[in-house]
Amino acid sequence: MTGPNLSEWALKSRSFIIFLMVGFTAAGLLSFYRLGRGEDPPFTFRTMIVQASWPGATLDDTVKQVTERIERKLQETRGLDFLRSYTTPGLTTIFVTLKGSTTAKEVPDIWYQVRKNIGDIRHTLPQGVVGPGFNDDFGDTFGIIYGFTADGFSHRELRDYVEDVRSKLLHVNDVSKIEIIGAQDEQIFVEFSTQKLAGLGIDRAALIAALQAQNAVSPAGSIQTGDEKLSLRVSGAFRSEDDILNVNFLSNGRLIRLRDIAEVRRGYSDPPQPLFRVDGKPAIGLAIAMRDGGDILALGANIRSELDKAVAELPLGVEPALVSDQPQVVTTAIGEFMESLWQAVAIIMAISVVSLGLRPGAIVALTIPLTIAIVFPIMEFLDIDLQRISLGALIISLSLLVDDAMTTIDAMTTRLALGDDKEKAASFAYKTLAFPMLTGTFVTIAGFVPIGFARSAAGEYTFSIFAVVAIALIVSWFVAVLFAPLLGVWLLKAPPAGAAPEKPNIVLRLFRSVLVGMMRMRWISIAAALGCLVAALIVLPHVPRQFFPASDRPELVVDLTLPQNASIYASEAASAKLDAMLKEDPDVASWSTYVGRGAIRFYLPLNVQLANDFFSQAVVVAKDVAARERLQAKLEKELAEQLPTVVARVSPLELGPPVGWPVQYRVSGPDTGKVREIALKLAEVMGGNATVRDVNFDWMEPARKVRIKIDQDQARLLGLSSQALATSLNAVMTGLPITQVRDDIYLVNVVARATDEQRISLSTLRSMQLPVAGGRTVPLSQVASFDFEQELPLLWRRDRTPTLTVQAETAKGVLPETAVHALAPAIDKLRASLPDQYQITTGGTVEESVASQASVFAMLPVAAILMLFFLMMQLQSFGRMFLVVAIVPFGLIGIVFALFAANRPLGFVAILGILALVGMIARNAVILIDQIETERAQGRDIWNAVIEAALSRFRPIMLTAISTVLGMIPIAPTVFWGPMAFAIMGGLFVATMLTLLVLPVFYITLYGAKETAAAKEPVAA
Repeated sequence: MTGPNLSEWALKSRSFIIFLMVGFTAAGLLSFYRLGRGEDPPFTFRTMIVQASWPGATLDDTVKQVTERIERKLQETRGLDFLRSYTTPGLTTIFVTLKGSTTAKEVPDIWYQVRKNIGDIRHTLPQGVVGPGFNDDFGDTFGIIYGFTADGFSHRELRDYVEDVRSKLLHVNDVSKIEIIGAQDEQIFVEFSTQKLAGLGIDRAALIAALQAQNAVSPAGSIQTGDEKLSLRVSGAFRSEDDILNVNFLSNGRLIRLRDIAEVRRGYSDPPQPLFRVDGKPAIGLAIAMRDGGDILALGANIRSELDKAVAELPLGVEPALVSDQPQVVTTAIGEFMESLWQAVAIIMAISVVSLGLRPGAIVALTIPLTIAIVFPIMEFLDIDLQRISLGALIISLSLLVDDAMTTIDAMTTRLALGDDKEKAASFAYKTLAFPMLTGTFVTIAGFVPIGFARSAAGEYTFSIFAVVAIALIVSWFVAVLFAPLLGVWLLKAPPAGAAPEKPNIVLRLFRSVLVGMMRMRWISIAAALGCLVAALIVLPHVPRQFFPASDRPELVVDLTLPQNASIYASEAASAKLDAMLKEDPDVASWSTYVGRGAIRFYLPLNVQLANDFFSQAVVVAKDVAARERLQAKLEKELAEQLPTVVARVSPLELGPPVGWPVQYRVSGPDTGKVREIALKLAEVMGGNATVRDVNFDWMEPARKVRIKIDQDQARLLGLSSQALATSLNAVMTGLPITQVRDDIYLVNVVARATDEQRISLSTLRSMQLPVAGGRTVPLSQVASFDFEQELPLLWRRDRTPTLTVQAETAKGVLPETAVHALAPAIDKLRASLPDQYQITTGGTVEESVASQASVFAMLPVAAILMLFFLMMQLQSFGRMFLVVAIVPFGLIGIVFALFAANRPLGFVAILGILALVGMIARNAVILIDQIETERAQGRDIWNAVIEAALSRFRPIMLTAISTVLGMIPIAPTVFWGPMAFAIMGGLFVATMLTLLVLPVFYITLYGAKETAAAKEPVAA
C-alpha cells in the first residue's frame, strides 16, 4: 500500500499505541455501561390520525360531507402513501400514512402542514362539525403499565388515589407522559318521567334553563377602594347532588322544587367508557411512556422506587399490579443476547488459538475485545443503543472483524519463517496486504448498503445492522494495521535459524490434490458447479417464505370482535367469559383485559386497534413460550365453542412493522353493495382453501335502526320542528349534559334524561310527551310514525374508495406467503371477472413484505456500483473483476440447502443476510486473486501461481469462514436471527469452498493456462 506505513509508524510509537489501547479499552468499558438498553430499535411511525365528529349525522352524510372533504385535502399531503378512513354515523377517523421513503426528519414538518391544510378548509365543513383534531403521537410506546384494583373502595375513590400516584410519577426522570386507562368519568343524572312532567304541565326546557342559570360561572365584578380591591362572588354554584335537588324553578306561576319531580343520583358514564380489568378484576391503569433517548432500565428502577413510596401511603385494599414490565423484558433480552455475544467471542477466540497456534491465536483473540471496546464509544456517539438489532449485528460482525487480524498475523508468521525480523515482517504485511484488506472491508460494507439505506419502516427497523457492522469492520482494519503488529512483535517467535521449512499437513495435501484434479478437469468442474447452482434455483421455490417471525415473548394477544352493532355491554359479557377461561389455567401467569378498545401500545410493533364498543382485547402473559403455545391452542378451541358469534383471534406478539391478520385481501370499488358482493365471493374462495382459517371481514353486516318519520305539516301546526324533536329525543333517551359540577380536580357533567324504564322501550318512545304552545303536551306518535330500517354501522375507505378487507388466519404450520401462493390461482380467476373500477388487492403480511423488500432491492444498484468500484480499484482489471462477480452467485447453493435442510424461512432478515453475504464472498475472492497476482509477479507461471496462491490463502480464508459459521451458532436457534444465521452459515461455507476450488478453475480457464511439467511435482506450502 502506498503512502505512510501505519504498521511501521505504530512500532516506532509504541508508548503512544499502548496508551491508545489502554484508553480505548477504558472508554469501551465506560460506554458499555452508559449505552441505552432497549428491546427494539426505535423507528418512526409515519401515520397521523385526523378525527372529526358531526353529532346526529347519518353515515352517508358523514362520508360525503365530512370524510370526503377532508380526504380530498389530505391527498395533497407531500409524501403521502395512502389514506384509510373509518366512518361511523357522526364520526370520521382518517389515517394519513406517509411513504416509507419519507425520512424521520421530514415527518414533523409534514404533520405541521397537514394541520395547516385542514385548518384552511375548516370553514367548508357543515355547521355543527366538531374538530378536526389531530394525533401524531400514534407511535408512543407505554412500556410500563400498572393496574390498580380496590377492595372496599368505590371507583371514584380508587381514581383519586391513582391520580395522586400519577402526579408523583410524572416527576420521575425520563417520563414523558402517563395515560390513565379504564377510568370512568362521574356523572350526575337528573332523571324524570316524561308523563309526570306532562301531567304537571312542566316545561322541560324551563327546568333545564333554571339549572344552567343557577350554576353558571359569571363575573360579578369588583369594588376598588382607596386601600384594596374587593372581588364580588355570588352563591348558587352546585357542589353536590343535594344542591341540585334543592333547586326551585317557576313553571306556570308555581314554584316547584326539583326533588319533587325528579330523581338525582351520582353514577358513572352510561354507557361506560372503555373498561380495564387486571386478572378479571375491575381496575384503573397507569401507562407510562419514556422520553426519546431515555434509558428504559433506569426508568424502570426510578419508577419502582417512587411507586414503593407512593404505595406505602395507600390504604389497605388498594393494590398495584405490574401489567407490563418492559425494563424486565429488556433486561432478560439484553442478558440473553450478551450471553450469545460472549459465547461467540469465546468460540472465535478458541478457533484462533487452536488453528493458528497459541501465540498467533492469542494475538487474534486479543484483537476481538479491543475492537469491540472501540466500537462501543462510537455507538454511544451515534445514539445506537444495545437492542435486538444492534446486538445481533455485533455477533455478525464478530466473525468478520477477525479476518484482517488473521491475515496480518498469518503474513507476519510467513515472513518470520522466511527469515525476516519481527519489525520487517510487520512492515511487509502492511505494504502487501493493507490495501487489499481495506478494499475488502469496503466491499463487505457495500453488501450491507441496501440494509442501511432501505427507505421503509422495515429498513429503518434494521438500520443498525449496517451501522454496527460498518463501524466494526472499519475499526477492525485499524486494529489490524496498528495494534496487531505491535502485539505480534511482542508475542510471536521467529523459528530457529536453519530450521527446515514446515511440511504441508494432511489437510493442505488433500486440498492440493482436489484443487489440481479440478483444474485438470476444468470443464467438468465448471459444469458440476453450474449444476449445483441450477439445483439450488430449482429448490429455492420450496424454501418457505416469511416476512418477520412471531416474537419469542410469552404474551398472547386475544382479539374479540362482536357484530359491529354490538353494545359495550355485550363486549363486556364476552370478555368476562374469556376471563373465566383464563382464571384457573395453569399456563397463565397474568392477564389484562381492555373492553371497548384495544390494548395501549405497550410494545413498539403492536398493531394498535381503534376504540369501538364491539371490540375487546386481552393481553395474556403465559409462564413461558412453551406454555404460550399450549395456551393458544386451548383458547382457540374454547373461544370457538363458547363464543361462536365472536370473531376471535389468538396470536403472539409480532416482530417488525405491525400487520395484524396475516392474510388480507382488499376489495375496493365505488358501490358499497357491489363491494360486499365481491367480498362474499372472495370469502367463499378463501374458505374453500385448507391453508387459511377464520375468514372474516373488517365491515360487512348492516345494523338495525329506527326511522322516525315526522309528519312535517302536523308538526308545524303544533309549533314543532325536526330539530326540536331530535333535541327532545336525545335529551330523553340518551341524556343531555346541561351543566357541570366542579368537584375537586374533576368536572362532573349533569345529565338530564328520562327514567330507565322509559329509555329502553320502543312503546314508551311512541308515547313520549312533547311540550307544545299553551302549556300542553302531545305524544310523539301524533306527529311521527316508526319503521325499522337497516344501514351500515361503519365504512372503511382507502384513498377515498370504499374498501372491504377480507382477512384470515393461516392454518397451523402454514406461513402467510405459502397461503397467498396457494390462493393465487382462484383469486386471479375471480379478479379477472370483476367489472371496471373494482379490484382485489393483496394486503397483510405479503404486501408489507413486498414493499419492504422492494425498498432494499431499490438500493441494490448502489451497492453493486460501490462493489464494482472498490473491486476495480483493487484489481485494476476487467477480467479479474469478472472472476469475482462470477463466483458470488454460487453462494446461493449453500444458502438454499441450509435453509431447506433446517426448514427455516426465507424472510426479510434472511434476505438482509444474503445481501451481506455477497460482500463477504467478494472479499475472499479479492484476497485470493490478489495473492495470485503476487505469485505471478514473483515469476511463477499462471498454473503454479494459482496453486500457490490457493495454498497460501487456504488457512486465513478457511479460518475466517469457520469463525463466521461457528460464531453464528449462538444466534442460530433464535426466532429473529435464526434464518439469517443459517443463510450466512450455509452460504459462506459453500461459497468459501468454491472460492478456493472453483475460482482457480475460472482463473486458468479465463487466461488459458496449461499445466506445466514442474507443476506435476508436489509444491511445498
